[in-house]
Amino acid sequence: MQDSIFLKKLKGQETERPPVWFMRQAGRVLPNYNKLKEDYTFHELMEDPKLAAEVTLMPIYDLGVDAAILFSDILVIPNAMGMDLEFTDHGPVFNKPLKGLTNPADHLAPVPEKLEYIYKNIEEIIAQRPANIPLIGFCGAPLTTLCYMVQGISSNPNFPDAIKFLFQHKAEAKKLIDAIADLSAFYAKKQIEHGVEAFQLFETHANLVPVELYNELFMPAVKKISRAVRETGTPFIFFPKGIATGLKYVTPELADFVSIDWQLSMEDARAMVHPEVGLQGNLDPRYLYGTQEEIKAHLKAYIPFFQKHPKWIFNLGHGFLPDIPYENAKFVVDWIKSVDWKK
Repeated sequence: MQDSIFLKKLKGQETERPPVWFMRQAGRVLPNYNKLKEDYTFHELMEDPKLAAEVTLMPIYDLGVDAAILFSDILVIPNAMGMDLEFTDHGPVFNKPLKGLTNPADHLAPVPEKLEYIYKNIEEIIAQRPANIPLIGFCGAPLTTLCYMVQGISSNPNFPDAIKFLFQHKAEAKKLIDAIADLSAFYAKKQIEHGVEAFQLFETHANLVPVELYNELFMPAVKKISRAVRETGTPFIFFPKGIATGLKYVTPELADFVSIDWQLSMEDARAMVHPEVGLQGNLDPRYLYGTQEEIKAHLKAYIPFFQKHPKWIFNLGHGFLPDIPYENAKFVVDWIKSVDWKK
């Protein structure tokens, strides 16, 4: 795919502007997605290849972004590990989370075949997409996945039972982490076999444990998934949200690019991350509640950064919030594509 600005940037090539895509870009910020949701549940959209392809590619046509990301969910891994996952009107629910179980790893029974429908979705997306649009694959990183498996779906973003489990039962936690890493690495390679051209690992809750504990328990699992991706020649993006000073451990051996949340400036992140690792990020999505003039003022601040540090992909510091105005999301993409990045 020679004319993809996103893949060129991932491979270290010069581009006239930064590529742009968004986390959670295929979702409720899009009016056409909300129309589909009137007739289909999230699970139905995710399981039907034609519907999954339609939603995955919707941001390409409705926003004009430079890459598509697979429409799926990080909880497909726990489900394929034998956990009973039910998609309800109020979101996904684990009927039996692992908290309170003795030797919880013994209660898992991985069935990788449960992931087969996702590979069919990828093939359908590849068949339908525009020729210059790459497809990003993904899965949840080990800490985030473990939090959901132990705690269940929780309104408490700090996952108190899961974090307590880590500190009280480190050896048992390690068994679960290894099992998550093994299936995630397998899943990543299968996505690549079926056509994804880049892969992002989402560690949404990296801030929940000390960096030293993350390095001890979770970084080996991240490296295992990264190796599985990169040994195929596929670029690997790591998103450790909230890891702060832990960014200094993101080396060229770990990732091609690292995605930065909004709690650090891009300049501070660039000073902290190894110079061979590219950056992605990091606009706070809440800025998109403002006026377009206010949004433009924040976007302009990225121009001098790109001039000094061109190894950068524009994205948010996390995903779209569901009630962000569609017009403002579209405005961001149009502005990035039309402004003079060299001035």
